[in-house]
Amino acid sequence: MTLAIETSCDETSCAVLKNGREVFSNVISSQIEIHRKFGGVVPEVASRKHIESMNSIIQQALDEANITFKDIDIVGVTRGPGLVGALLVGISSAKAIAYALDVPLVGVNHIEGHICANYITHKDLEPPFTCLVVSGGHTYLVQANSYTDYELVGRTRDDAAGEAFDKVARSLGLPYPGGPLIDKLSLEGNSQAINFPRPCLEEDSYDFSFSGLKTAVLNYLNHAKQMGEEIAIEDVAASFQAAATEVLVEKTIRLAIERKSKTIVVAGGVAANKGLRNMFLERGNKEGIDIKYPSTILCTDNAAMIGSAAYFNYMGGYISNFDLNVEPNLELGFK
Repeated sequence: MTLAIETSCDETSCAVLKNGREVFSNVISSQIEIHRKFGGVVPEVASRKHIESMNSIIQQALDEANITFKDIDIVGVTRGPGLVGALLVGISSAKAIAYALDVPLVGVNHIEGHICANYITHKDLEPPFTCLVVSGGHTYLVQANSYTDYELVGRTRDDAAGEAFDKVARSLGLPYPGGPLIDKLSLEGNSQAINFPRPCLEEDSYDFSFSGLKTAVLNYLNHAKQMGEEIAIEDVAASFQAAATEVLVEKTIRLAIERKSKTIVVAGGVAANKGLRNMFLERGNKEGIDIKYPSTILCTDNAAMIGSAAYFNYMGGYISNFDLNVEPNLELGFK
């Protein structure tokens, strides 16, 4: 039985799981409305809100799971990457609980947690598989060789996919967070209206770059305004999303074929994007590759995914000491 805590950014979350896949509770307190007026997450504000919410969120998770602290076998917590102040709130709470209960403490890589969210949604999912992690701060192309062995094959060299979505949304006058709004507008627009670039970098590269695509959108909008042309934001959103998702899908499919993977797992906040899901399903059907992604609530930051990762790391022999520190820039593959 695992108690897990997640505070890497602007969600305070606590969950209780059994054996890494069965969720008894997954309480999430979002700060989106607080940060919306600033147009993005303010780290100091996020940290303070985590402190205010933590005790009640932990108690709510225990109550919903109908257990007490005495039933807990493992405490899992996000150690990075993320905002340093926010991470400190979660890791301090987890240490206190693990020490008081005299149970193992397991520090978890947040990106690994996103991948493990799929183990909760898909009970029969087992490695190896190819995985694309797409979120507001990270874009990784990964080959999962086991429950704890993740080979980083490609990554973004500048803006993450989710970051590019939010920046384009802001340029269109949409509120934070803009990614889901871009996805919604895309359903009403023409994805072929504007031919935005599909940045692929060097031949055979598995890395990503979205800075040029973002700049192309900004240049299009500025030129249209200067010329007094009417801007159809639905078409801009649809064309941008088509360009971004095409690169993500094609590189992931290419890696899966190269590694002979029969399954592709999509994870992270952008995994909830309907355009991305539809394109993956279409290409997966064509290539005979099974496409899996978490339920929508598990795409966002949540403690259930951290609990799943903590369980599999614990079973693999990874236990943290009480001198465990936060790692704001923690890379995938480091425990």
